[in-house]
Amino acid sequence: MVNIYVGNLSYNMTEDDLRNLFEAHGRVDRASLTMDRATGRARGFGFVEMPNDTEANAAIAALNDADMQGRKMLVNVARAKEDRPRRERY
Repeated sequence: MVNIYVGNLSYNMTEDDLRNLFEAHGRVDRASLTMDRATGRARGFGFVEMPNDTEANAAIAALNDADMQGRKMLVNVARAKEDRPRRERY
């Protein structure tokens, strides 16, 4: 199972759009966009889970830096929370 981070997405993109984009490269178990709790609007990033490593790596290679709805997507393997640097909250 590969969890893929997808960033710099258009705020108009839907979870179905995201799923369809990745299904062109293989099976997708889950596609989700992160939503702003206050506004209910997409925050411009999401995650895709693909069960096959080969298909996931092919999707990452094909879609990273690709133009989608006027924005260049950032696509890479998602890091676990404990592997990310902590952000200071003010």
